[in-house]
Amino acid sequence: MLIEAIVQNEEEAIQAQNLGVDRLELVSAISEGGLTPSYGTIKRVLQSVSIPVQVMIRPHSHHFVYNKSDLRIMREDVQNVLDLGGVGIVTGILNEDHTINEKALEDLLGLSPNLDVTFHRAFDSVPSQKDAYGTLAKYRKQVKRILTSGGESDCVAGMMMLSELVELARETGGPNILPGAGLSPSNIGMIHQRVNANQYHFGKAIRIKQSFAYGFDEQALHEIKRQLRNDTI
Repeated sequence: MLIEAIVQNEEEAIQAQNLGVDRLELVSAISEGGLTPSYGTIKRVLQSVSIPVQVMIRPHSHHFVYNKSDLRIMREDVQNVLDLGGVGIVTGILNEDHTINEKALEDLLGLSPNLDVTFHRAFDSVPSQKDAYGTLAKYRKQVKRILTSGGESDCVAGMMMLSELVELARETGGPNILPGAGLSPSNIGMIHQRVNANQYHFGKAIRIKQSFAYGFDEQALHEIKRQLRNDTI
């Protein structure tokens, strides 16, 4: 079972790795939902940890429909990650009708065959998640996972769709489903019973005082691991 955690800097990345987190999502401006970190932050984090780091590529928080200028910036940011020795990115690009923007996605994927992509919660804004999954499955060699709450505000509300998407992923061998949003030590056992994913994404629920202003809550992480080991289910 894989646990992914949001981090904002080198210090948090090291702490998360030391506490047994399996993969990191590196972001800036978490109050905006997460934007692209600075070059220096990306460099320091990649040099400081040995676990996988997925770097957020998101130039602004207004929406997921990007203009040509936005897309040029995103392309340069992905190239920066690659130049620094990273391969993991987190991104999501939609058309005006909120379907997957394949052209823009293909442009980013073309920067390196080694790119390891998480398609983020832009996926929760698409008209049909199953149709969108089929689209992203075409890029499964590089789009490895989809961060989603099942099209709802959080994973509790989206459990039914998450379960269906996880089954779809197993049946087709497409991108893994990475449930995220609203997961906590108190509900992860129940959600895992219903959804049965092989990885989960955590944010403020594993922070001291449930705030990104503080470090990680070791006890909360321990409880999540215990729940996912089915000790109490």
